[in-house]
Amino acid sequence: MAQAMRPNTAGGLFATDGKSHPLQDTLLAVTLVLGITAFVSAMFHNLHLLSSWAGLVGILTGAYGQWVSETTRERFGLILGLGASAIGFFLGMAHGGLFGGVIS
Repeated sequence: MAQAMRPNTAGGLFATDGKSHPLQDTLLAVTLVLGITAFVSAMFHNLHLLSSWAGLVGILTGAYGQWVSETTRERFGLILGLGASAIGFFLGMAHGGLFGGVIS
């Protein structure tokens, strides 16, 4: 009867406890999208405004997502998004910053 003891984890892709976490999943998706956007746009010197702002917002949403996350899978994805956001933010800041060239 080992099958009877297994928990049902089919509640969601990132929910290992069998419950749905719509807020945490949304924060995870937003953080990953912003992190990828910040990281990719940081490779282009002209896009420093996009990379720095997307990185900053990605860092803030990822930090809040870490605060309210409930499962390890959510935290893992949030850490990936936070890392990409931070790299994009720092490279965007090095290339011109949040207001570089817009406000003199």
